[in-house]
Amino acid sequence: MTRPTDSGRRLSESGLPVEPVYGPDALAGWDPAVRLGEPGGYPFTRGVYPTMYTGRPWTVRQYAGFGTAAESNARYRQLIQHGTTGLSVAFDLPTQMGYDSDAPQAAGEVGKVGVAIDSVEDMRALFDGIPLGEVSTSMTINAPAAPLLLLYQLVAEEQGVAPGALTGTVQNDILKEYIARGTYIFPPKPSLRLTADIFRYCGAEMPRWNTISISGYHMAEAGATPAQEIAFTLANGIAYVRAAVAAGMDVDAFAPRLSFFFVARTTLLEEVAKFRAARRIWARVMREEFGARNPKSQMLRFHTQTAGVQLTAQQPQVNVARVTVQALAAVLGGTQSLHTNSYDEALALPSESAARLALRTQQVLAHETDVTATVDPFAGSYAVESLTDGVEEAALDLMRRVEDRGGAVAAVEQGFQKNEIERSAYAVAQEIENAERVVVGVNRFRTEGQEEPYVPLTVDPGLEEAQAGKLERLRAGRDGAAVRSALDALRTAAETEEENVLHPMREALRARATLGEVCDALREVWGAYTPSDAF
Repeated sequence: MTRPTDSGRRLSESGLPVEPVYGPDALAGWDPAVRLGEPGGYPFTRGVYPTMYTGRPWTVRQYAGFGTAAESNARYRQLIQHGTTGLSVAFDLPTQMGYDSDAPQAAGEVGKVGVAIDSVEDMRALFDGIPLGEVSTSMTINAPAAPLLLLYQLVAEEQGVAPGALTGTVQNDILKEYIARGTYIFPPKPSLRLTADIFRYCGAEMPRWNTISISGYHMAEAGATPAQEIAFTLANGIAYVRAAVAAGMDVDAFAPRLSFFFVARTTLLEEVAKFRAARRIWARVMREEFGARNPKSQMLRFHTQTAGVQLTAQQPQVNVARVTVQALAAVLGGTQSLHTNSYDEALALPSESAARLALRTQQVLAHETDVTATVDPFAGSYAVESLTDGVEEAALDLMRRVEDRGGAVAAVEQGFQKNEIERSAYAVAQEIENAERVVVGVNRFRTEGQEEPYVPLTVDPGLEEAQAGKLERLRAGRDGAAVRSALDALRTAAETEEENVLHPMREALRARATLGEVCDALREVWGAYTPSDAF
């Protein structure tokens, strides 16, 4: 929402002035050939493809995963049956942190916020009956991105699908974990080495796979403004490109497989401006700083998820309206794929009917509106172009401040991005508390009396014990000597600077080493990161 100042003037989420009326004077001296270009052409302000949705709509993804691999598999089959064109996997907290389900650190968290994946057997059950050569899969996983990607590859090989035929994305964005989420395992330096190893591995083995999804979404969920979201995300992207180049990789060999992940809020005009500004900044950075010549290296391709932080537990049905506006902002901003949140996610894991309604929301936008009839319909809008320039300027200023601190990694270690986001989040919380920022059903337009009853989806409390039993049987039935030998080879590779750790890691997982065992082997070599290491 926009918010009034003492003078009555309104400000955007990024603190930019929003005029009551825009006219030609707002774009005085503005050159569309420089600022816009053509759709599919540098600087990609108008979109990364010439035809955008006039040829085919965005990829419809629905983020799902809970409980056991078999339960999540059933949800994926339902989503595919109802028209989902891409899967997006949510992993539980132990999996995100590189722990097996029977580890002491996993107690009480198994299967709660996503699916528990401990071994190749769980990954096999997760995609049972789903042809991996025909579906695009996004995996929201960061610190243990490498072992989860390799488990996916191993299951695909069991299905007879060659690695080169696999399409999808692994999030693999560790820097934002230090900034906003906290599911890191290793210190920044070896984490960036692991990211570069994934780039190299996929370049040789899985050329159609997107090797990273550089994420602003989680920073936005932590309270980042739109300008902060794209500034800190693009600064992280620069750090990843620098790490890959420093490792000897040619920028045009890996940059076409980079992708991004942003939020879509209810402030539709500023969100559209944000997406357009992000494309323009990234194109210029890739061309001017890194010398990228392949147009695909200059394209900022991104996935969008509607804003979970804006969902309310009060009057949850109102979230349907919020999600629709957010999804429309993503589409008008030129997203390549989209996940729409279920209206009940502020209460519990989404129910089947709520997940289906979220999917139908995308289908209505794609097939019952005219937003797919023309490319970048806001091009030339006095208001949107002015906001695009404003968001770009604010983001570039923040990116310069990151550079002044030595780049994204050094700024993370100094706590810069985290502190900036926390200040923004606190300001918003104060505005809501003081009713300066209207949240329907929370601080205005509340219903009197009891809310309508809601029955949440719950996770079987016996899941943790069941997963532990599976792990016990796995360890008893495998070749223990082969597993130990494979894990030793992984440790040896991790101790070097040159060897790609994904090759010995794949063989350890093929021998039925568990996710936790693989991550523990790397912890022994690289150590584990704690916030006190930086702050």
